[in-house]
Amino acid sequence: MSVGYLTSDLLSPVRHGFFTRRGGASSGVFAGLNCALSSSDQGDAVRINRARVAAAMGVAPEGLATVPQVHSADVIVVERGGAAAGSADAMVSSVPGVALGILTADCMPILLADDEAGVVGAAHAGWKGALGGVIENTVEAMVGRGAERLRIRAAIGPAISQAAYEVGPEMLEDFMVEDPEAVRYFAQGKGDRLMFDLVGFGLDRLRAAGVEAEWIGRCTYREPDTFFSYRRATHRLEADYGRLISVVRLN
Repeated sequence: MSVGYLTSDLLSPVRHGFFTRRGGASSGVFAGLNCALSSSDQGDAVRINRARVAAAMGVAPEGLATVPQVHSADVIVVERGGAAAGSADAMVSSVPGVALGILTADCMPILLADDEAGVVGAAHAGWKGALGGVIENTVEAMVGRGAERLRIRAAIGPAISQAAYEVGPEMLEDFMVEDPEAVRYFAQGKGDRLMFDLVGFGLDRLRAAGVEAEWIGRCTYREPDTFFSYRRATHRLEADYGRLISVVRLN
């Protein structure tokens, strides 16, 4: 079975893919294309999966760059493929042949490109990273490599939708400290629970940074056959969960 991935017309003609869980070598709760070496999945299966992703993006396995992700606002500039030193939650590159890979399982995978300038970016944005500024920092890093804000296009891949993202009132308090108008991203749930619009928050942050952006409209939680989901795995009391990979590269 070939690997499956989704694309955004907004990023065309830049080569990219929001990979699903289909077409991988992993089994059990990781069944399919789990690309996280940090998971408890078999390492050989994960390496096979990552090699299939690299091939689909037209690069050698060593041309796929990833970085340990820690829900930060940190961005690194990537000059070559492979595992990056240190940790961060976003990468930018202006080197042809290098593919940037971000892992997610409900958080937003954001792929960005200024095709004219030859600069691409990839960000892992959960609520902590997005609130902390990882989106703005990624755009700034791209501008630092020669991109222009008005030319940058961004697409948010499969992520948890508001209807599936229940949070506590303390999270609203965290947001209100940063932005008194953040209440617009929260809808009332059951009891004191709230439903958070992570994607809406991400889109607004991208647009406020001067970037044209879209969400591809797919919820990780609602499509178990297609996407991994940390929250769904938690609700099912599963011991671990797979991670999706989203990749962008210069042509």
